[in-house]
Order: sequence, then structure tokens, then C-alpha cells
Amino acid sequence: MAKYLRTSSISAELENLIRDARKELYIISPYLKLSDQVRELLNDKEREKVDVRIIFGKQELAPTEMSFLEELKYVRLYFSKNLHAKCYLNESKMIIASMNLYEFSQVNNREMGILIDTENEEDKKVYEDATKDIDSIIHNSEDFSYVKAPQKRLQSEKPKAEKNTKLKSNFSKSDYKTTKELSQETEISSRKINSILVEKKLMYKKEDDWFTTKKGKEFGGIEKEGQYGQFVIWPEKIKNEI
Repeated sequence: MAKYLRTSSISAELENLIRDARKELYIISPYLKLSDQVRELLNDKEREKVDVRIIFGKQELAPTEMSFLEELKYVRLYFSKNLHAKCYLNESKMIIASMNLYEFSQVNNREMGILIDTENEEDKKVYEDATKDIDSIIHNSEDFSYVKAPQKRLQSEKPKAEKNTKLKSNFSKSDYKTTKELSQETEISSRKINSILVEKKLMYKKEDDWFTTKKGKEFGGIEKEGQYGQFVIWPEKIKNEI
């Protein structure tokens, strides 16, 4: 059955949970500031090729946290502005607690939590119910994952287009942008930009991959493969459509 945890126990069990993750690790915390110990553990998970999903909220990550996480190939970030839940889990254990993954909370606050272990038959249903909620949180969050920006094209180069597809405009002198870069330049969220491009029938999503429509190709959209699957880059002029 579920085990009750006090502040020091939460910190210790959380480190064990991260250390023991072999396939997947989920970190859900509104406030995220990584201790040196957690950084080391995440580096270990990177080496072990464990899929890590981090959902945060309330405020954007500090540059030090962002630059560290950007370099981890197997980490995927999500932003949920209304997030208040604190939950940490691997493929077999889960901690639901009052404690944020924030060094101050671990040192200065009095926290409470519970440890759920699927080795106990009575804990399995609780674990399954919680993971369904986590799937919903991720589905409704903004994917903050960073893909490497494509190199700028030389003016003499022309963007590749599929055979028999004629572009309505000449995009050879245009810089190409990821959705994230367009978001930064327009101050519109990536999720909103994706929604606009879908509504305008320029692209569509299938499972976790993005594809251009015929109309999207005419606007210069190019499909690319990234570390998290397929995405689309757009000529800078697409901002006029957005």
C-alpha cells in the first residue's frame, strides 16, 4: 500500500525514483530549479537513454536550467501555465507530494507526500489513474522542446520541394524558421501558431509528427526530421499569414 513520506523522505525517495528509472521518467512540478544532484542523475538518464518528460508551469525556466536541459537529447519539455500538481514517476513508482522540484522547497519547507509502488497490487489502480491524468496534462501543454534551428541557406540555394510541386512564390532568399522561432519573433505561443497553420490548412499532425499539406508546400513549408520526430520549417514570410 502507499507509503507516507515526510520532507527528508521525499527528497531521498525522489532521488531513488530517478536513479531507478530504466525506460521512462516523468517530472511534474510548477517550479523547477535543479540541484546539482538532480543534474547528475539526469545526466545518468541521458547516458542510459531513458525517455524523460518534464512538465513545468508558473514561470519560464531560468537560463541555466534551460541551457542544461537543451543539451539532453532524451529530455522533452512541456509548459502548462495552470499547473499546480507535483508528481514524479518512473515505470513502476510514483511520488505525489506537496514539494516542488526546487532546492528551496527541499531544504526550507515542511512537505508531505506519498509513495506509490506498483509492486503492491493495491497501488496499481492508483498509478494507472494518475498516469491517465498526466497524459491529459501533456496533451494540453505547450511542447517546449527545442530542435536545432536549420542553418541559413545561401542565397544561391533553393529550398527543396517535392517533385511536381510548384511554389507560388520564390522563397530561395528567405530564412526558414521553426515554429518555436516564429513564436519568439511574433510573441504568439508555439501551440497557437500550430493551431493557426492547421486552421489555414497549411499543415496537419499525425500522431507526434507534423506534415505539410499541398497548400503548405506552395507556401514553402519543408518537412524536417528532428530528435523528437518530424516537424515543419517555414519561410520567414509566413509571419504575414499568422
